Amino acid sequence: MKPTPATLGLIIPCYNEETRLPGVAFQNFLAKNPNTLLIFVDDGSQDNTLVVLEQLRSKFPDKVIVLAQGNNQGKAEAVRRGVRHVLSETSIAQLGFLDADLATSLEEGFLLGQQLGPSKQFIFGSRILKVDNTIKRKWYRFLIGRMVASVISKMLRLPVYDTQCGCKMFSREWAAVAFKAPFLSRWLFDVELFYRLLHHFGKAEFTAKTIETPLEQWIDQGDSKISWSYGIQMWWDLFIIWKHYNRANT
Repeated sequence: MKPTPATLGLIIPCYNEETRLPGVAFQNFLAKNPNTLLIFVDDGSQDNTLVVLEQLRSKFPDKVIVLAQGNNQGKAEAVRRGVRHVLSETSIAQLGFLDADLATSLEEGFLLGQQLGPSKQFIFGSRILKVDNTIKRKWYRFLIGRMVASVISKMLRLPVYDTQCGCKMFSREWAAVAFKAPFLSRWLFDVELFYRLLHHFGKAEFTAKTIETPLEQWIDQGDSKISWSYGIQMWWDLFIIWKHYNRANT
């Protein structure tokens, strides 16, 4: 029996995830969703992450791809490499990315990907706490996140609540635009995704074909790969991004 052709590709960037990767969750999802391809990009891990990923691939050789970057290049380039691989090596029509710790579950990412179509080309999860969902974040990360999100919304001139949630789904066409070139920032590349899509398609088409959807569940797993010292660098990155993309649009 031939393997079921994949219709959705999910990129999972990994860095030193040997003891954190929820292997059982990945295996259960793959067993139940044969039309999804998982692309793991090991970003120069210094532990046995690559070994763990290869073990997962050996169990699901038709549904798991493992790409290895020899040197750590940051989440932005890891995700971009995964997307470019899907675009060049497969005919998959919908693709997106999730964090390796599955703060957003594979099942919810899959459901968001299923909503893509001619009228909706970009769907991203948003960590909006409501009465009927579960969003667990450390209080200080929430406060910092809301401050940064407000600045980004002003930069983009777009009423977006959460650009930084690690759950985003794209049509093939829009992914090709968003991930064509390397990013300026190793971590704030999400902001650049919005700028690129806005500039290429225009604000009217962008807003008409984009959905920001509150997640049913997002749980902070802790042990962030971003150091506290990046708190200062982050504002410089935002300035560089704002300057670059506003200059490009003049």
